[in-house]
Amino acid sequence: MKLLMIFPHPDDEVYGAAGTILNFTQAGETVGLVTLTHGEKGRTLGLADGPEELAKLRSQELKNCLDALGIQVHEQHDFPDGGLKQHDLEELVQVSMKAIEQHQPEILLTFQPNGSNGHPDHITTSKAVIEAFERLGKPCTLWFYAGDEPYNEELAQIHLYPNLRFNVLHHIAQKLRAISMHRSQALSTVDFFRRAAERIPEETFHQYHPELQDQTVIPT
Repeated sequence: MKLLMIFPHPDDEVYGAAGTILNFTQAGETVGLVTLTHGEKGRTLGLADGPEELAKLRSQELKNCLDALGIQVHEQHDFPDGGLKQHDLEELVQVSMKAIEQHQPEILLTFQPNGSNGHPDHITTSKAVIEAFERLGKPCTLWFYAGDEPYNEELAQIHLYPNLRFNVLHHIAQKLRAISMHRSQALSTVDFFRRAAERIPEETFHQYHPELQDQTVIPT
């Protein structure tokens, strides 16, 4: 497998990585995603009546997004949305280890330790994936989402900045189409555009392992 992503929520896979995913899938590479929750605590915009209905809606939205991106492998778990911090971390580590061992990815992608925006589910997922990665002896390249501008001053103190940049302008239409599949999360989409519109045509990551000495720009 070329790329394996481990994220807590439906839609975490698309905003910062859709173009990179399309680079891989359109080249015939296999891409996989592990989603830890159903996102049942997310916004509904009146499209769902309660968490159970929202979970079903977001599952279908995620399927539509994966189809748009050409992602071939998806593993869905039932951990509590908004509650990963209170959950047994070891269980999350074991899920991550099993996925890494099963799929043997060339590249593993998750949130950086500050969760990018400080969301507790993002932070906990990062912690579990890093622990799994370390226990398995760092078996592959490890990437984190990384923007040029930290979410806020507090997170800036522990922010990992980009050292990988992918120009994905050639995928802009498909990327926007894939993002639009998460209809119930339209406000999150607007928030992302407002805060990080520059990450639509250019996707930025921090390569944690193996360590990079210099920033690398990947041409189209």
